Amino acid sequence: MLRSLVNRIRGNGKKDEWRTKEKEVLARLDESKLPVHVAIIMDGNGRWATKRGLPRGMGHRAGVESLREMVTTCSQLKIKYLTVYAFSTENWKRPQEEVSILMDLLVEYLEQELEELHQEKVRINALGKIEQLPTAPLEALKRAMDKTCQNDGLVLNLCLNYGGRHEITDAIKEIARKVAGGELSWEAIDERVVANHLYTAGMPDPDILVRPAGELRISNYLLWQLAYTEFWLSPVLWPDFRRIHLLNALVDYQKRHRRFGGL
Repeated sequence: MLRSLVNRIRGNGKKDEWRTKEKEVLARLDESKLPVHVAIIMDGNGRWATKRGLPRGMGHRAGVESLREMVTTCSQLKIKYLTVYAFSTENWKRPQEEVSILMDLLVEYLEQELEELHQEKVRINALGKIEQLPTAPLEALKRAMDKTCQNDGLVLNLCLNYGGRHEITDAIKEIARKVAGGELSWEAIDERVVANHLYTAGMPDPDILVRPAGELRISNYLLWQLAYTEFWLSPVLWPDFRRIHLLNALVDYQKRHRRFGGL
């Protein structure tokens, strides 16, 4: 499988320069120790555009190529879950023009990539209050989810209108409703019950969180699920984040001893 990925590495210009490095990193990657679940905070699009004197929207558009490359790489490596922070509950505070661009890019991405994702057996899933999304992106998202719902390859979780505190609050409300209705006793509430009422119910917690753009915060992302996740931070802005960076993150992850609070 890794040999297949090596054979598919291609590019030009700076990408050509990375090909040899990618093959070197792949040679150090242990196929038996890959994470099951990778989470990514896609950060730095605006700064990338500003540094180049471009509108922020151009940074978001450039970031789509990075997402495409991460999805392809995770799928080829047979990683089961890739969860990306696409639009937070706080992002509505941004200028309306920027919000509209982000929503349009979501529709564009789903429409352009859906057939290929489906052929690659990728299952598209959404985490967050998606019912509050505008009509066009909501309908595009539902079409993509319906079309890929039976796929058994990579599960691509798009966190849209997502906030970790909202997620936990929603879980508490649903648990409280069940207790009040006699469906659940309060004595039965434990971590497993809480986890089963989160948006990620039925999924393992992320093994590694990749955070580009040099930021050192969680940003209200997967607050419950990241309890024992390994963090990998990079100064690289998201539009410049490529396969080589993810591969380096995976190699570094494999060197770590996950103690989960033990020795």
